[in-house]
Amino acid sequence: MLIIKYRKIFFILTVLIVASAVFSVSFFGLNFGIDFTGGAITEISYPSERPSKEVLEERLSHLPIGGFSIRPTDDDGYILRTRDLSEEERIGVLETLSLNGEREVVQERFNSIGPTIGSELRNKAFVAIGIVVVAIILFVAFVFRKVSEPVSSWKYGIVAIIALIHDVLVPVGIFAFLGYAVGAEIDILFVMALLAILGYSVNDTIVVFDRVRENLRLNREHGSKEEFELTVGKSLSQTYTRSINTSLTTLFVLLALFFFGSEATQNFALVLATGVIAGTYSSIFLATPLLVAIGKRALK
Repeated sequence: MLIIKYRKIFFILTVLIVASAVFSVSFFGLNFGIDFTGGAITEISYPSERPSKEVLEERLSHLPIGGFSIRPTDDDGYILRTRDLSEEERIGVLETLSLNGEREVVQERFNSIGPTIGSELRNKAFVAIGIVVVAIILFVAFVFRKVSEPVSSWKYGIVAIIALIHDVLVPVGIFAFLGYAVGAEIDILFVMALLAILGYSVNDTIVVFDRVRENLRLNREHGSKEEFELTVGKSLSQTYTRSINTSLTTLFVLLALFFFGSEATQNFALVLATGVIAGTYSSIFLATPLLVAIGKRALK
């Protein structure tokens, strides 16, 4: 009940978090990878000893290929991301990656993505997220159709979406800063992580809402005149331990993947980890208090 009683404090804290994320995106911008801007991906492997990443970065910096990123893959290879390369430039890059013939290098794949395809992928990513949001509102409105007092069923869906906006803005804001600080890129894996966050976070929120629905139903069956605020507070106290425990177990796995997994999946794990933390916070400290605020407004 303390969370419900002091909900204005958590509303202010949430506004500060969201404002910080929006500022980060506005000030630093998003560093889109070649999945969205177009470019080339070259995957190589070394049958013998693999050179260090620092050595390859130093040598590639002398080539006229513009910005690039190189990441280890497995135990014997690298994935190089650059702008679109001509055939001559591709051969020159391979020569550099072989340390001018000192190491044998095998090109596993070379994919070129044009800017048109990149723009199409970006648009489809936004459409996918939009479809998920609309589907959530419709689903929640349908499920909660029998408990429309004092809060209309569709408003449960709106509250869930507000919480999801918070859950998405937090990792996006963090990655805007990381893109500026360390060159972290927004790629397809990032979008997949955001979609996973949407699914995970709405599940966490719906668990609390479903308990509210069940308690409202019991109140109606028993003829109880319990205030909506008390019902929501009781429902939250019945579920927040479950939410925190579930989030902690998920977070431990993601942190293990981040610290001990391959570098190729580190950003993916980091996005999911920040999304899990933000989702747990929003389901407990934002969505439920917001539901009470809407309920009080409806009773006036």
